[in-house]
Amino acid sequence: MPPWFENEPLTRELRFVRTEDDPDARPRLIVWSVGDHYHLQYADGTQFLVDNAATRVWATWPRETLTLEDTATYLLGPIMGFVLLLRGFISLHACAVAVDDRAIAIVGPAGSGKSTTAAAFADRGFSILAEDVVTLQDRGASFLVQPGYPSIRLWPSSVEALYGATATLPKLTPTWDKCYLDLTQEKYEFQQHPLPLSAIYLLGERQAHGPIVGDVVPAERLMSLVANTYATYLMDKTMRAREFEILGRVLESVPVRRVTPHSDPARIGELCRTLIEDFGCITSQPMER
Repeated sequence: MPPWFENEPLTRELRFVRTEDDPDARPRLIVWSVGDHYHLQYADGTQFLVDNAATRVWATWPRETLTLEDTATYLLGPIMGFVLLLRGFISLHACAVAVDDRAIAIVGPAGSGKSTTAAAFADRGFSILAEDVVTLQDRGASFLVQPGYPSIRLWPSSVEALYGATATLPKLTPTWDKCYLDLTQEKYEFQQHPLPLSAIYLLGERQAHGPIVGDVVPAERLMSLVANTYATYLMDKTMRAREFEILGRVLESVPVRRVTPHSDPARIGELCRTLIEDFGCITSQPMER
C-alpha cells in the first residue's frame, strides 16, 4: 500500500458490505471510500486500493496464509471488473466464444457452468475470447467483445466431467482447489482481437430434458442482463443510468436466448452443438423487435 495509506489518519466512508449467510462470520467484502480512493477488504485479509480514476491499483495480503497467486485471482476477476466499470465499460458475468469471426456470450451467475461450457468449446477447436469477465466496447450501433486472459478456470468436478476421473490440471494457487486450462497450449486457440457481439445465451438450471434453447420474453431481457453485470455493487445513479442505456442498446442489436443444459454433465458436447445450431439459425434471420 502507498505510504500515506499506512501512516496517515484516514477518514473512511462505508460504501458496501457483503455478508455471509452466517451472521457471525466476517463479511465477505467491505468497501470504503478513502479520499479519492476505494479501499476493498476481503474476508481472508486481502486488500486493494483503487484510485477513483481507475489508473492505479495497490494490493496487500497476509503473507503467512496467502500467496501472490491468491491475490491475482481477485485482481484478474472482480477488481479488474470494478476498474473497467469506473472507466465506463460494462462487463458481463460470461464467457465469450468466437464463431465465424463473431462472438457469442454465454452468461450466467457463479456455478451456472459458463467456464465448463467454454472449456468444452475450446476442446472442439473454437477460439475463446474471455472467461468470467466479458467486457463490451461500445461502438454505438454495435458492441465489440474485448479479449480477456488466455485461460479458463475450472473446479475439479468440471475437470473430471470434461476429461475423466484421472485428469489433472494445474492449480490456480497453492491454497485453492480451483484449476486452470492454459489456452496458450498448442491444441487450443485464444482469440487475441476483439469481435462483434452477435448473440447472448443465458444459462438456466440444468434439466433432464436439456439441452434446449428458447426465447426470452422482452420484459425479462434487460433485467436478465442487469442481474449478470460485473462489479455493480458500487454503482451510483449516474453509473446505473449508463448501464441501463448501454444494455438497452445491446438488446436492440443482439438476440438473447435462454439455454437449459442437460442435468448430466457428460452431455456438455450436446450443449455446444445445440448452441452452434441455434446461432446459425438466428443469425440467418432478421432480429425481431
